[in-house]
Amino acid sequence: RIGSASSLSSAIINTRLQELVRLFKERTEKVKEKLIDSDVTSDDESPVASPAAAAVPAPGGELEGDKPPGDDHYCEMLCCTFKRRPWLEHLKSYQFPSSIDPLTNLMYVLWLFFVVMAWNWNCWLIPVRWAFPYQTPANIHYWLLVDYLCDLIYLLDILIFQTRLQFVQGGDIITDKKAMRENYLRSQRFKMDVLCLLPLDFFYFQVGVNPLLRFPRCLKYMAFFEFNNRLEAILTKAYIYRVIRTTAYLLYSLHVNSCLYYWASAYEGLGSTTWVYDGEGNSYIRCYYWAVKTLITIGGLPDPKTLFEIVFQLLNYFTGVFAFSVMIGQMRDVVGAATAGQTYYRSCMDSTIKYMNFYRIPRAVQNRVKTWYEYTWHSQGMLDESELLVQLPDKMRLDIAIDVNYNIVSKVALFQGCDRQMIFDMLKRLRSVVYLPNDYVCKKGEIGREMYIIQAGQVQVLGGPDGKSVLVTLKAGSVFGEISLLAAGGGNRRTANVVAHGFANLFILEKKDLNEILVHYPESQKLLRKKAKKMLRSNNKPKDEKGGPGDALVIPPKAETPKLFRAALAATGRMGGKGPLGRLRWRLKELQELQA
Repeated sequence: RIGSASSLSSAIINTRLQELVRLFKERTEKVKEKLIDSDVTSDDESPVASPAAAAVPAPGGELEGDKPPGDDHYCEMLCCTFKRRPWLEHLKSYQFPSSIDPLTNLMYVLWLFFVVMAWNWNCWLIPVRWAFPYQTPANIHYWLLVDYLCDLIYLLDILIFQTRLQFVQGGDIITDKKAMRENYLRSQRFKMDVLCLLPLDFFYFQVGVNPLLRFPRCLKYMAFFEFNNRLEAILTKAYIYRVIRTTAYLLYSLHVNSCLYYWASAYEGLGSTTWVYDGEGNSYIRCYYWAVKTLITIGGLPDPKTLFEIVFQLLNYFTGVFAFSVMIGQMRDVVGAATAGQTYYRSCMDSTIKYMNFYRIPRAVQNRVKTWYEYTWHSQGMLDESELLVQLPDKMRLDIAIDVNYNIVSKVALFQGCDRQMIFDMLKRLRSVVYLPNDYVCKKGEIGREMYIIQAGQVQVLGGPDGKSVLVTLKAGSVFGEISLLAAGGGNRRTANVVAHGFANLFILEKKDLNEILVHYPESQKLLRKKAKKMLRSNNKPKDEKGGPGDALVIPPKAETPKLFRAALAATGRMGGKGPLGRLRWRLKELQELQA
């Protein structure tokens, strides 16, 4: 019994010791990984749910973890089971925000779209209903229904949205409900919103349903211009919307002119003269056609007869010339802004071609320069990315650089464990360069002054006796030349040729930029130099073991002597033999001394 108890206790102790050894090993590996990569988080930062909390049973008696993932969306009704729509659940639990950021909130842009649609209904349909006989007692209730629906949108915009808009005061973003409401009540926007909702509809009881009484609804133009600014800020090709908007301006001016022409024809009497509308065909299309010919001054119109017709036609001509010239100028500005980058690219390329022709540059070089211009423009949309970022504040440049380059730079073994802020400063110094197919990125033997990060494309490392054999192909995300940034004493020379395989877009970090950064981070500088020496030793170790071409021995190493033969020689030496084995033993000893 005593023996069995002691063996059992020793087994328990051994098991416990093995468990402790395993825990110590895991802990050591985690600490080592954290020292190598500072981005690794510790286990203490992610608390694990306790078993008691994870095993709380649901009211039905089942564990919550055992429920199917789709059970939350099912409900029973009578004898059937229906699947609930998740978006209905989200809609029920949705809470309207207490404050709205008018610059970034997409929900506010969507609401402005509905407000602008209501505003367009009033701007386009009020002149039509006033001039043309389209509003009749038979369909008046349809017109009024849409009118008051638009009024409801105007009212909701005033009561719910405009009083919740954030604003900037003294550099601070104000989100207080009372302050936002008071800011709106003091603004010019509130005065125009109240004016556009004047209840002139009560005059319907005296003069009838006259659409002109709804003309103040067209004064909500500030919402239209705000919608334009917000929409252009989120569109990738805003110039397309600008062209459509400018075209809509022209169409609306023609629309209003056609309504005025029908009103003038009805005032003079339909078909009373050759100048007025004769009442045949579709009235709106015929009047719109006349408006187009008048405003664009095409000509071919009948001459006005009466004084009223002459004055009306003169005003039309003057207005048409002015409006059409304004539209053409605005369209030119829109198209010019949309093609400004293309114009700059063409001017740079033309100037470069003129320069190369003046100095009689060979045609092959000129073709490569043209190819570089075309590929750089089509791949980046610009010739130099730094020109775009130089206008931004330093903080915004850093944010863009982190999003674009941090994932690549953080994987470089040389920079792992360095100060994070040093990495951020280094990201702002990266420069983008495009290499054409078969361009040499770096050549063997030249002084290395920069490190390369492949953003897109591939490069090939060449070597071999002829220097043309492909040793390895590096793809996007790979890094090379990093040792040259910190190497000294001749270790910063390139050891192989690197050629672009196809078009390659590389990021370059120059040595002088890194040295300027490391002045402010001495600890990172020590770590980088230590890593660079270690990487240099590891790169040179295979050469030292194999020996270079100039390290050939005078006497090549002999094959290893068999063990049995060595034993016979040793026995001969102990016995003092002078036979063949003795002479052979003496000869081998001389060779060993000569080799030493």
